[in-house]
Amino acid sequence: MTIASILNALLFAVLGIVVFAVGLLVVARALPGNLWKQALVDHNLHAAIVLAGIALAIGWIVAAAVH
Repeated sequence: MTIASILNALLFAVLGIVVFAVGLLVVARALPGNLWKQALVDHNLHAAIVLAGIALAIGWIVAAAVH
């Protein structure tokens, strides 16, 4: 493995994480109410499940796009 391939993998990993985080924030902001407060402060299980589903979906999309 060369240094160039390691740097390339790190670049794609960082790019994927950034795109994932931005996508998750955009979708969470687009939903009505404060989904983060519902899931983390009020311990609403349904809000946490919605956030997990959004995170999985965006993660799969980003992984497919980077791959």
